[in-house]
Amino acid sequence: MSRRFPWIVVLGMLLAFTAACTNKKSANPLANIGTKQPDKVLFDKAMDAMKHNRFDVARLTLQTLINTYPDSEFVARAKLAVGDSWYAEGGATSLAQAEQEYSDFIVFFPNMPEAAEAQLKIANIHYQQMEKSDRDYTHAKRAEDEYRKMILQFPDSKLVPEAKQRLLEVQEVLADREFQIGRFYYLRESYAASIARLQSLVDKYPLYSRVDEALYLLGQNYEGQMARLRNAPTCDAHGLPRGCTTEAVKARYGEELTKLAAEKYDRILTRYPIMDRADDAKKRLAALHQPIPRATKAALALNKAEDASRREPTTVQKMMGFVKRGPDVTTAAKVGEPSLVDPEPVSPNRVVQNEALGAMAPPGKNDLGLTIVKPEQPAATEPAAGTTPPGQPFGQPAGSTPPAAGDDNELKPNAPADSNSNELKPVDNAGDQALPPPPPQMNEIQQGQSASASASADNTPASEQEISSSKKKKKKGLRKIVPF
Repeated sequence: MSRRFPWIVVLGMLLAFTAACTNKKSANPLANIGTKQPDKVLFDKAMDAMKHNRFDVARLTLQTLINTYPDSEFVARAKLAVGDSWYAEGGATSLAQAEQEYSDFIVFFPNMPEAAEAQLKIANIHYQQMEKSDRDYTHAKRAEDEYRKMILQFPDSKLVPEAKQRLLEVQEVLADREFQIGRFYYLRESYAASIARLQSLVDKYPLYSRVDEALYLLGQNYEGQMARLRNAPTCDAHGLPRGCTTEAVKARYGEELTKLAAEKYDRILTRYPIMDRADDAKKRLAALHQPIPRATKAALALNKAEDASRREPTTVQKMMGFVKRGPDVTTAAKVGEPSLVDPEPVSPNRVVQNEALGAMAPPGKNDLGLTIVKPEQPAATEPAAGTTPPGQPFGQPAGSTPPAAGDDNELKPNAPADSNSNELKPVDNAGDQALPPPPPQMNEIQQGQSASASASADNTPASEQEISSSKKKKKKGLRKIVPF
């Protein structure tokens, strides 16, 4: 019995193998020919080549698909994949080629959902090449423009939140560049140039992580002008010495500068109450004998949310910042809406001209807060030549008088004699109108409009205890030097 058992096992295995071979279905090699379309075969082959980083083979295959089967359903995806191959390959040349491919895709297929993805990748190309705030800002500016274009052109895309967050990071870098330039001018007492830079920064990037420092420097600029005005020579009865200033002008202009400085300090306390410069702003307002405002609970909650969303760079990130080409964007806000429209920039020349006009003290205010001359009220003194720039908010240069009615050389349009045809007037309103203010930013607190879902209804002033408890504790002792 023991001798038969191995033979029985071997015989059973042979029978099972024979039955398996007999029951196996025969595979016809011609049965599946034609089940895959040739354009699909080419597309799959290109995707497999990209998966294995053979980008040249992938682009050649995709281009063959586009040229051979122009009516294929895979043409759009193939054109987008060509850009993806350049994008994945990396390098300045490849990224420039990828940008061109994505731009062509948007032109040929603007209504496809992938168009938003292509526009986002164009912005990401410049985001990857962005440098620090003290270096070349070309790619940072291009990234800002491309992200804005994506958000405005494809508002219903699922990629919009990602684009907004990247835009906030780009604007953090651009705002820091403007702040460093404004601070550079302030340290060299070029107050007009510093005011122009910092005011443009505050208007354009209200979510900048150091916007309170920018506002504080603005107030310091105006105080520096006040000190310069006090030290200016005073005219005597004969108007000597040359370039002097009368006591009346000093008093009026000093009051204007005090109000402007107080406005900047007020802005810190009402919009950014928990940031570092809030205590310094209170001290400056007290020194200027100005009232100290208090932020609302809505503004406090909004500022707390913005500050909580920011991250402090770690020690490793600080060390890598010395060798890393790109900027550190950890301090960028993660909440709030980025600015999508640029307000009118402030130029240093306009600041200087407004300063000269502000000392005249007739009624009216210009866009920088200084006193100006209204169009219908000529100035009592003739300003220096070139003090009125083209396109200024008030329509007529100060000190000029309207032409005489009987001047034969005057060009007169076909209009009634009693109307000023050169004055731009809005429809249904014949009064004198100023230029409209820049469009409000979505992250600003508007009167009667909610800034956030949690803090929209509470506009009551916050208590000092609530504001103090919300501030971050400052580092003391060695922790000021050692960050960890």
